[in-house]
Amino acid sequence: MKLSDIPITLSGPGSQPGEADAAEPGFIPMPREMSSYSAPDIPEPETVQHLQGAKAVTDWISQALADYRVGGDALIADISSLDPDSRELINQILGEGEVSLTYTENAVRVRMQEAVLAGIWRTFYLDSDGHISRDFIEICDVPVLARRAPDADKVAKLLQQSAPEDVMNAMPLLSELHEHVTTWKAGDTGRVINLTLLPLSEGDIYFLGETLGSGPVETLSRGYGDCKISSTAYPGIWWVRYTNSMGTLILNTLETTDIPSVACAAQEDLDDSRMRFAEILEPYWKELG
Repeated sequence: MKLSDIPITLSGPGSQPGEADAAEPGFIPMPREMSSYSAPDIPEPETVQHLQGAKAVTDWISQALADYRVGGDALIADISSLDPDSRELINQILGEGEVSLTYTENAVRVRMQEAVLAGIWRTFYLDSDGHISRDFIEICDVPVLARRAPDADKVAKLLQQSAPEDVMNAMPLLSELHEHVTTWKAGDTGRVINLTLLPLSEGDIYFLGETLGSGPVETLSRGYGDCKISSTAYPGIWWVRYTNSMGTLILNTLETTDIPSVACAAQEDLDDSRMRFAEILEPYWKELG
């Protein structure tokens, strides 16, 4: 072969087609931000030395973090009667973390917020006007009200459903959910149906949503994108949706368990929180003994 026989391919400016759909290269948008731990901004130690109520609460949290183990009962303190200045300091120390929950059933309205340290939760019971009526601190992997154990008796209704003609693949999923619930035992790992990978039509998704309904618990976990966890009308069946940092749905699942693990703090998280909490408090109460 001669050098002149080798075809020449042009590249660079002016070599690409001029049509609108090829005029500019396309790029996948890059993530804009990611949530990460940052130490809370709290007052200088000398300004809060007199707040004995806050000291008592932080002492309790320190001991509870040392005592609690994932899988055990939540440790709960009622701080509803705490004086305003001490409460403000506790608010500043605990801050707001990545996971928030709401519980709404009949007249009961509760808002739960993880602190900046995993495994420390604020649980606020709200009155009819949305004002805080009770204020609790929970040390646990997830607040008590968040758990909804699968109910085999209620889930039997799923098999009594009939689907419209445009629903093709939803009914087998309801049968699978029924099996998951009836065979679930406390301590089991959640069983997941990945809807993203299944050939489901819009009619299938709509039918599943209408059939499963909504329950009292809503959870939002922020991080590298968001994870929204919604309880259904059937205790123990959860709808879990993951979106990326641009708000695009990237994973859509149904999970059978008492609480999806993504909403829970791990034991390693709680151990880390215990050490971080001690570091935060170290300059504050050491002079009080």
